[in-house]
Amino acid sequence: MRLLPLTLVLAIQSVLAAQPAKRFYNTHDYYVLEHDPLEGASLAEIASALGVEVVEQAGELANHWLVRVAKGLQKRDADPVLRSLEGLRLEAKSPHSPRSESTLQRRRVASSVKNVFPQTLRQRVKRAPPPIRPPKVETAEEVAHRLEFQDPEFGRQWHLVNNDYPEHMMNVTALWEDGITGKGVITAFVDDGLDYTSDDLAANFYAYGSYDYNDHTDLPTPVLFDDHHGTRCAGQVAAVKNDVCGVGIAYDSKVAGIRILSGPISDIDEAAALNYDYQNTSIYSCSWGPPDDGRSMEGPGYLIRKAMVNGIQQGRGGKGSLYVFASGNGGRSGDQCNFDGYTNSIFSVTVAAIDFKGYHPDYSESCAANMVVAYTSGGGNYITTTDRGKNKCSHSHGGTSAAAPNAAGIFALALQARPDLGWRDVQHLCVRTALQVNPDDPDWEQTAAGRPYSYKYGYGSLSGVDFVKAAQTWKLVNPQTWIDLPAVQINNGTMDANWTTTGGSPIPEDGVESKITVTKELLEDHNFAGLEHVTVKVWITHTRRGDVEVELVSPNGVRSVLAARRYGDNANTGYPGWTFMTVKHWDEDPVGEWTIRVSDQRKEDQSGVFLGWSMSIWGSVADPEKEHKPYVVPLEDDVLPPLPSNTTDDGSSSSIVPSSTSTKTIPRPTEHLPGDHGESDGENHKPAFSTTGTAASPTKPPEDVAESATASPSITSTPDEGWFSDLGSLASNQVWFFLAIGAVVIFGVGVGLFFWRRSVARKRRANYSSLHDDDVAMGAVGRNSSGARAPRQTKELYDAFGEVSDDEDADEETALRPHIASPGLHTGLHSGFLDDDDPPTAGSDPKETRYRDEPESPVDDEKERSGATSPGSGSGSGSSWEHASETR
Repeated sequence: MRLLPLTLVLAIQSVLAAQPAKRFYNTHDYYVLEHDPLEGASLAEIASALGVEVVEQAGELANHWLVRVAKGLQKRDADPVLRSLEGLRLEAKSPHSPRSESTLQRRRVASSVKNVFPQTLRQRVKRAPPPIRPPKVETAEEVAHRLEFQDPEFGRQWHLVNNDYPEHMMNVTALWEDGITGKGVITAFVDDGLDYTSDDLAANFYAYGSYDYNDHTDLPTPVLFDDHHGTRCAGQVAAVKNDVCGVGIAYDSKVAGIRILSGPISDIDEAAALNYDYQNTSIYSCSWGPPDDGRSMEGPGYLIRKAMVNGIQQGRGGKGSLYVFASGNGGRSGDQCNFDGYTNSIFSVTVAAIDFKGYHPDYSESCAANMVVAYTSGGGNYITTTDRGKNKCSHSHGGTSAAAPNAAGIFALALQARPDLGWRDVQHLCVRTALQVNPDDPDWEQTAAGRPYSYKYGYGSLSGVDFVKAAQTWKLVNPQTWIDLPAVQINNGTMDANWTTTGGSPIPEDGVESKITVTKELLEDHNFAGLEHVTVKVWITHTRRGDVEVELVSPNGVRSVLAARRYGDNANTGYPGWTFMTVKHWDEDPVGEWTIRVSDQRKEDQSGVFLGWSMSIWGSVADPEKEHKPYVVPLEDDVLPPLPSNTTDDGSSSSIVPSSTSTKTIPRPTEHLPGDHGESDGENHKPAFSTTGTAASPTKPPEDVAESATASPSITSTPDEGWFSDLGSLASNQVWFFLAIGAVVIFGVGVGLFFWRRSVARKRRANYSSLHDDDVAMGAVGRNSSGARAPRQTKELYDAFGEVSDDEDADEETALRPHIASPGLHTGLHSGFLDDDDPPTAGSDPKETRYRDEPESPVDDEKERSGATSPGSGSGSGSSWEHASETR
């Protein structure tokens, strides 16, 4: 027993000896010394002679020792250890060395040290296994050769075959191999018309499902000079295999055109457009909505919402119409798609943008309603597709309005493979099959169901093969159900139909929270299973709506940003019953407390009050055999507390009448699309919203965004703004008010001075005789001696203000040519309109040549020559539509 402590000590020493000593390369230099003990010098003698400290045996190498020496200034000339060893060896070789004991010892040391190896730190490179490359992807040329494509622009359609980044494309060529090309499926493009005479679209045009709601004619003929967007989108889906341009994703499918964007339209016509031929038409592709200016907040009216519900309940024999909406192009303005009542509708598939490298283009809007992304312009590339005109292609197409048709093409392929898919089945397949892109992007968050979700990318990019293959074996979901939870009034907050409010809680510095509880018993009572969408309706007043932030937190801690800061939104109307939507909680267990948080930017001169909120959860019925009522669109009048249900037991509406609506102008799909959208630098390194819910900064500084929003308001009034939405804020700011008054005064003085000098000049010229042809009208400049007009290189001055569509290249889409003005066509200008004096009589030929934007169809050209105008409210020269012909 007495030997046990000694044995234990020896064992501990043995273990410690086996553990390498810690290295301190910042304070010491290390060496490996190879010792030859047969030469007589011990390791201790060697260490003393060289001035080193023995650290340990060098690994498992016998007679190799790790030694070290403290760093010092002596290393300026030579290594001290190597210098000492070299000195010993020179002394040992010298015949003149004295034969003293110390000399003999140094000789033994010199002969006992075989080698000394200085140790330096080196960075080794991991020989990791090479990255797993995807299976060999064919190039566009190889695909075209194998599938016998003659389309000359197919090689430029990178969204179909991406030679440079093969992991980033719509991934449909394998489906074409299997004969899945969209046969029997009809997609309607609710847009600005469709050129059904195009060789790319004529064979696939579906006339019966087409209509023009602007001019109320049977065919959706493009009329205005920039009526080309619908044709381009249709080409993305259904351009045929031929020798013109490229091919569509579903090139054997049919396309219809429903024209609504070329002029003002009423709610009932818009509603009818979204149900037009809905038993035969499967998909409605909609690349439009309220202005993407970062300050509008607008949604579909009651009739339009009712039409969409009618479509999802009755369309396609009850399977439901598919509504595909572009997310919006207002990203640079800090806009968010949850302020658009079309894109945040649960009945829509909302599609945002991704570029050919897989990055997020800065124009694409982020929000919790984004379901997926599809490939479109950005990063130096555009979408190549069919254009309006004979054998014409566009190489400047893009934006989220091109992402939506690419998604519609995938859905057309899926419906050929699985015609019984319901509208919610398509949404479920989007959630489950979308591919995560840029997994290191900080915007990705894990949902309670274990899926990654991003406000920028939704659930990821659509992949044709993944979507269609999953659809072929998909088990159809049970019918839809929903639960409207009771509205919560914060501090007895109320709001009547006139937006008069009482009660509520002022928004404090740290924000305000409120909770709603969902119980298991509540779900069972409503036969509810499988959460899908969550909608939240809020009543908030605020002096500056863009400062308000709203987020929803689920019982599982999943946070949905419903509204982040919008720098350009100066409206003082707040949120009078506005509905947000999130898909971030798909398949989450809804049982527990749901928390809403409302905050603002804590500015001393701005304030708000949180009045109340309500929440609805949407999903599938647990037992399809139990009775369940279809959803009925409520006649919302946005009051708090909500009025009693406005439907009877049989589902019919009561006598409540919604407010009337007038005609409105729907902004063009590309109205707010930046002109350089194809060159937009993509990013994958920043979240859409910060941890506090603040929107990521737009391209412009915040103050510039607000200023541009004020200086360039949308041409059309939105319900929450009015025509002079910024007048109140202008008057409230005394500095700007007086600056404006001063500018008016200076302008008036300048005008008066101009006319005074002009009068003096006239009197002075009256005293002189004028030379022959002294006064020449500008319109006559450039004529030759015979009086004929010489060739000119520019447009007339007045045409310098002509407008070119946002998404077209000037040199590709617009041509200049002479136009012979008809005597009956009023131009509103005369040839000498810039001359100081009265216009001369000479050279005022009414047929004199001027330049204008060339019409893109022979019919349009003939109409303009004859002075005829297009009938109807939308495209005639008397229309209020902003892009009407400049020759009116």
